[in-house]
Amino acid sequence: MDLSISHVLYGIITLLIITTMVCRKGVVLPTLFGTFLIAWVYKGSVVSGFTAVFNANLVAAKELFNIFLIITFMVALLHALKDLGADRRMIEPIQKFMTNAHIAYFVLVVVTYVISLFFWPTPAVPLICALLVPAAIRAGLPAMVAAVAIALAGQGMALSSDYIIQIAPDLSAKAAGIDKAVLVDKALVLSIVTGVTAIVLAYLFNRKHFRKKDDPRIEREIHAMQGLDESKRKAKGNNLSTWSKIFAVIVPLAMLAVITYMIFTKLNSGRMSGFEGGDGAAFIGGVAVILLLLATVAFGKHKALDHISEHITEGFVFAFRAMGPVIPIAGFFFLGSSEFSGNILSLGDDSPAFLFDLVNASQEILPNSTVLAAFSILLIGIITGLDGSGFSGLPLTGALSGALSSTGMDPSTLAAIGQMGSIWTGGGTIIAWSSVIAIAGFCGISVMELVRKNFLPVMIGLILSTTVAIIIW
Repeated sequence: MDLSISHVLYGIITLLIITTMVCRKGVVLPTLFGTFLIAWVYKGSVVSGFTAVFNANLVAAKELFNIFLIITFMVALLHALKDLGADRRMIEPIQKFMTNAHIAYFVLVVVTYVISLFFWPTPAVPLICALLVPAAIRAGLPAMVAAVAIALAGQGMALSSDYIIQIAPDLSAKAAGIDKAVLVDKALVLSIVTGVTAIVLAYLFNRKHFRKKDDPRIEREIHAMQGLDESKRKAKGNNLSTWSKIFAVIVPLAMLAVITYMIFTKLNSGRMSGFEGGDGAAFIGGVAVILLLLATVAFGKHKALDHISEHITEGFVFAFRAMGPVIPIAGFFFLGSSEFSGNILSLGDDSPAFLFDLVNASQEILPNSTVLAAFSILLIGIITGLDGSGFSGLPLTGALSGALSSTGMDPSTLAAIGQMGSIWTGGGTIIAWSSVIAIAGFCGISVMELVRKNFLPVMIGLILSTTVAIIIW
């Protein structure tokens, strides 16, 4: 295959982006400049470079805007429930089950995992840390181990599969040019293998630090967390107290009904049956919107018009803070795929596939090994996660997965492996400059010590899940 100067430039800039990630620096600047430069050279016109860099971001924004919407509505719903005090009531009954440190550890894991699947871990962390961690500490669980449980279950296992909201698999699948429905299931399996391994190992490594309820260190840790709970709430009065009880029941039941229906339709027909792709996210997003409307009206009929706007704005702000940098990064890697490069470069049917062509051209000098391909994608995913954002590397791992499918391994499997590496690293488990900072802050512990405790269990889990993927797929 004959490669053009544009192909070489694309490869050089991709390596530059990976190097920048390793150095823990932002990659938005090189992706934007790289898109401009490649389009300029490919079409031989600086004007084309200007239009392409805009088009790349526009194409990426169109492809990913459903992601911004689902984040917006889920975060807005969480704020509306916080107004009523329903978010606290939803998990208060769980506190009574924490009878000792061992049970408290696994209760934290289960609750964090379930809540993080529906609301994402970052918005759920303040709620869990404020209400459940003090109860777990009183049961004898050290604050450090409680933070380990929350990080591994939420930022790790729940976020790496993203099975309910499906933002991560959407990014991976679009970049790889594959069906998301298959990727979602594989990512769920790998996330569970990685998560269960890491959580069990962390439990075994740290159980010697568990305490009895009368340990004097417990009060010191509780004192360290004072002032970190959520004290500024709007819910007051008997009427709101009643509504908080009602919504504390309605919301979990509604979400349970959604996931039950989605699972039932899939098992009944052998596929998602209308809920594959973006339809599943649209379904749960629509339910969240209706719950948001009801919760806002319940908080105050005369204030509902203003409050719902505030909550949606808060949701959009959170969404753009979390996902904004992904747009230019995705735009650059979309340029490497023939599915999107035509729109970016304003071409017809003859669209270049820079990244795919580079990988195909290198097949003669690279070993045709599924094992090498799988662990290479895992390593690249880990490297891309070093920037502290588990999602920014997904366009790269997804695109490479599609290109490396010639090794004989299914691209959906490779994309799922890359997704594990990127999110378990950058999502907030083993690097200190990620969202794990929030968990450490709420628990009153050292973030560096937290990531050190997470590192070995997570790496063993990732290696095991990648091995499992090679064997079964």
